[in-house]
Amino acid sequence: MAIDTTVLNILQDLTGEDFSARGDENLFDAGLLDSMDTVQLLLALQDELSINVPVSEFDRSEWETPNKIIAKVASLS
Repeated sequence: MAIDTTVLNILQDLTGEDFSARGDENLFDAGLLDSMDTVQLLLALQDELSINVPVSEFDRSEWETPNKIIAKVASLS
């Protein structure tokens, strides 16, 4: 499965929202992700895409929109 599809599926599982046409929406400002969801996101990415991002190295500004998450995950692949 493609990185973008996997990320969007994970985000939908976490939030119940479809972000396929909302790639630039700030997930934190919209109240759709919080710190606990962020940990779940990182664990899901690790499980599904073998991406390892320690929570201590997580920079919220790099992960605030679906498009930024996809770009970050692609850079780590």
